[in-house]
Amino acid sequence: MKSLIAIMALVMTSTAYSAVSVGKVDVQKVLITVNQGVAVRDQLKKSFDEKQNILKKEEEAIKKLQDDYSKKASVINDKEKSKKEREIQDKIMAIQQKTTTFQKEIQDMEQKLKTPILERVKTIVDEVSKAADVDLVYEAATAPILFAKSEKDLTNDVVSAYNKKFPK
Repeated sequence: MKSLIAIMALVMTSTAYSAVSVGKVDVQKVLITVNQGVAVRDQLKKSFDEKQNILKKEEEAIKKLQDDYSKKASVINDKEKSKKEREIQDKIMAIQQKTTTFQKEIQDMEQKLKTPILERVKTIVDEVSKAADVDLVYEAATAPILFAKSEKDLTNDVVSAYNKKFPK
């Protein structure tokens, strides 16, 4: 935020009395709206759903073990109880580790798939900003300006230009 203020102060002083044209882009909206972003989201959802199904099956297996244990707990000896409790606990720990691993895999996949799109978005923002003849463009979500006398929202223009240049 401090750097944004410093940049704006510099722009304001360097242009003296001329009007400064400000644009904004909501990069998050661009990412979820462009065709490639939609494809990434679909791919991530498919991977997430597959991993979720694996975890659900394992959770059901643990629940079955717990139910079986509850039914037999009163008729089995202490040694057998300890063995069953340890088995259930080991499976719970294993599913927790698998959940953490799956979360990391999804995050890594998201990063890998979104990075090239973000690089292309930067190029498109430059092109659209020049075509819109703005002096300064800020990212709407991370550097919110509370007031600007006039600003141009370039988000939809960026989405259109991106999809035109990178259709799939």
